Amino acid sequence: MITIMGASGATGGATLRSLTALGIPVRALGRDPERLLAGLDATVRPLVRAVAADAADPDAMRAALRGTRQLFLTMENGPRQVEYELRTVDLAVIEGVEHIVKVSAPAAEPDSPVAVSRGHHVIEERLRASGVPTTVLRPYAFMQKLLLLAPGIAAAGLIHGAMGTARCNYVDCRDIGDVAAAALIRPGAAGGSIALTGGRAYSYPELAGLLSTLLGRPVQYVDLPPEELRAHLVTRGGMPQWLAAHVVEIQRLAVERPEAPDDAAARLTGRPPRTLEAFLREHVEQFRHPFH
Repeated sequence: MITIMGASGATGGATLRSLTALGIPVRALGRDPERLLAGLDATVRPLVRAVAADAADPDAMRAALRGTRQLFLTMENGPRQVEYELRTVDLAVIEGVEHIVKVSAPAAEPDSPVAVSRGHHVIEERLRASGVPTTVLRPYAFMQKLLLLAPGIAAAGLIHGAMGTARCNYVDCRDIGDVAAAALIRPGAAGGSIALTGGRAYSYPELAGLLSTLLGRPVQYVDLPPEELRAHLVTRGGMPQWLAAHVVEIQRLAVERPEAPDDAAARLTGRPPRTLEAFLREHVEQFRHPFH
């Protein structure tokens, strides 16, 4: 049995849909199983066993993992992410899980400038010590996160950031799901560390240019000092302090370590990754009307 954690989230949901599209039955963990099932196409619901499980409840998590052979491990970034993922790894070992596919991050190093990436390093170390075969996915920036820019673009035609002209790799969560599915069902694709990007990297000025063309009106990038961006995200964007700090750290990392595309997704799925241009066209109405 393949068990998917975070099945209602961006990468968990994408992996769930990739597997069920191939006719693979899965166990999907989430806080609200009924809502999770309601969001699926009726044709694939029979393949999904939705189970209520909260990472904060060790007993519920252990019961949810029972009988799992392969585990897709992903959780939302947050102050308790490391604690919860470490516990899940330990429970997976107890329950005899044979393979774990973990969503990690670039620069998951003990001295990474990104706090979340340092946390991922700690979790990866526990996985290595566990002896459970593990495939680590290292996706770069999610295209889906660009939708958070929609209110500012729709209202004022502005994108705020702290990256200057540095380029950022954007990857569609659906490609992450396809790669995760391949690692879970094809033994030859399992193991090691896999960097996941789109076909090319874009700067914020380039992104603003794409959106200007798409919307037929100017979209401007406003470059801010890192601390000004953090304050802007908290006061204008309503982000909690830790998340705003994370966004700023990620953007500074892109400045300090120039990003280049990787072809791992294409090698594992047999097709080119989805493009940023196609993603923006698909969601154009949200950039015109963010609550569309």
